[in-house]
Amino acid sequence: MLTKDLILAAADTAPKSVDVPEWGGSVNIAVMSGVARDAFNASIQKDQPNSVFIANLLVATLVDEAGTPIFTSADVGALQQKSAAVTGRLAEAAMELNGLAAGAKDAAAKNSEAAPSGDSGSA
Repeated sequence: MLTKDLILAAADTAPKSVDVPEWGGSVNIAVMSGVARDAFNASIQKDQPNSVFIANLLVATLVDEAGTPIFTSADVGALQQKSAAVTGRLAEAAMELNGLAAGAKDAAAKNSEAAPSGDSGSA
């Protein structure tokens, strides 16, 4: 049985290395902590351009070997100028790793919509 200490000591935010041949190497995509997810969610605005969403996601998830973010919110504009094919591919990997992928969002939406309505299922 897991204990509080075992849970808090678990390394559950280990990054995943992703090759980026267009940039001549690889990057680490991190699993966001609750705090990092909160910061990312705060960066999302209704009707913002897709490139802003992607850039903010990369700011939240691209880390160095020590797990330290390599970008800050000040880099969003610069990341928007990078190849949409590359940043989009990295964003897809980050969304999947962090449970934000379209399928995960759809499943979460279906689960919340599937809450009991109060109507009886029997006749």
